[in-house]
Amino acid sequence: MTAAVTLDGVVRRFGAVTALDRVTLDVPAGGMFGLIGPDGAGKTTAIRLMCGLLRPDAGAVRVLGHDPAREHRRITGEVGYLSQRFSLYGDLTVDENIAFFAEVHGVGGYARRRDQLLEMTRLTPFRRRLASRLSGGMKQKLALACTLVHEPRLLLLDEPTTGVDPVSRREFWKLLSEFLSGGMTILMSTPYLDEAERCGRVALLHEGRVLDADAPSAIRARMPGQVVEISGGRLDAADVRRLPGVSDAQAFGDRVHATLVADGHEGDAAARLGAALQATPMAGARVRAIPASLEDVFIARLAREEAAS
Repeated sequence: MTAAVTLDGVVRRFGAVTALDRVTLDVPAGGMFGLIGPDGAGKTTAIRLMCGLLRPDAGAVRVLGHDPAREHRRITGEVGYLSQRFSLYGDLTVDENIAFFAEVHGVGGYARRRDQLLEMTRLTPFRRRLASRLSGGMKQKLALACTLVHEPRLLLLDEPTTGVDPVSRREFWKLLSEFLSGGMTILMSTPYLDEAERCGRVALLHEGRVLDADAPSAIRARMPGQVVEISGGRLDAADVRRLPGVSDAQAFGDRVHATLVADGHEGDAAARLGAALQATPMAGARVRAIPASLEDVFIARLAREEAAS
C-alpha cells in the first residue's frame, strides 16, 4: 500500500459553510505529512473525516484501505488520534491515565509498553503524579503516550504543539522522529510553518481548498519572484510594499522580507530595491537575497488567490 490516507474530491459542509471544498490528497505510508493553514482552513475537519468522526458530503476518504466512517472498527486498533482538546483525567495519575486508555483499546499486558512510553517521554519520575498537576508540555506528552499505548500504524495529530513552550515543542518533535524511525505514518496539522519544514510532504490549505501539496523544498522552488531580507534602518513593511518592483512585504521581528516581482533579472531587482530605499526614511537599510521559506510561499499564494478573486 503506497498511501496510508487518501482523500478524493472530498466536500464537507456545515450548513452554509463549506469547510472542505473538493480536497484531494494522498498521504504516503511511513512518513510525516503536514496539513498547514490558519484557523478555519479546514485542517481539523479533514482529520475528523480521517478518524471517521464525520462523513463527507461528497467524495471519498480511505484510511489504511478502509472507509473510516463505514468500517470504523476495522481501523480503531490501527489509528491513534490526538485532538486539540485531548481529555486527560486530572484525578488520575500518569500511570492510571495510560492504563485507562490501554484498557479502552483492549490492550492486555500493557505494563511493558507503558514503561517504554514513560521512558521515551521522560515522564517516569512523574508516573504517580496527578495529571492535573502536570505542566502544559508534560500533559501533551502524556496525551501522546495515551494515544500510542495500543501501537497504532497511523498517528493523527491535530495541532499538537499549539500553546506548548519552545522546549517542550522540541522534545515533542524528538519523540515524533523516534516513532517515524519505527515505520509509523504521522499526519499532523499545524499553523506553524517552521514546523512544516520538518515534514516529508505538506498540503497548504486555505478556506477549505488545497493551494499546493508537495515536498516543502518543491513548494519553495515554485515561489513566484525573489525573496530578499531587509535589515537595518527605520524599517516599515507597509512603506516597503509601496516601492516599485515589490509585490509583498512582511515584518519578521526587526527585519522585513520582501517578495520582488519576477522579471528575469533577480539580481538587478534586488539592487534596484536597495537603491530605492536610499530615497526613503529607510536609507541605510541593507538588502540581501535569501531562500524562500514556506511562510513566504504561503503568503504569496494567498495574495495571488485574493487578487484572482
